[in-house]
Amino acid sequence: SKTTKSPKAVAAVAYRVARDTLPEHFSPYSPKKFTQPQLLVCLVLKTFFDTDYRGIVQILDDCPSLRKVFELKTVPHFTTLQKSSRRLLKAYNAQNSSKRRKKPHISVFQNSPSFVIVRRI
Repeated sequence: SKTTKSPKAVAAVAYRVARDTLPEHFSPYSPKKFTQPQLLVCLVLKTFFDTDYRGIVQILDDCPSLRKVFELKTVPHFTTLQKSSRRLLKAYNAQNSSKRRKKPHISVFQNSPSFVIVRRI
């Protein structure tokens, strides 16, 4: 594992891993404004910056160069991130509660408020 203090590096790694493991959209009927990998990167950055949903929305709004790393053209509303977080957590819990006990595809660890490790398992 590698640690970094660069939000762009964290976003790039998280986006690459998320694109490889998550479907583009949760449902065929999704509005398709954002992809699941993009929303996951927003949530990883939320943890990285140790902020709340409104805080990460403001950070993303202020940093277009950071959004460019994971191809985010518009900033999602904070409730979009809340719903996405619940949906991803629900899917993760459903996967881990099965009798087969599969390992998660993506693991995000926070060692401290300034260090986030994203690792593909």
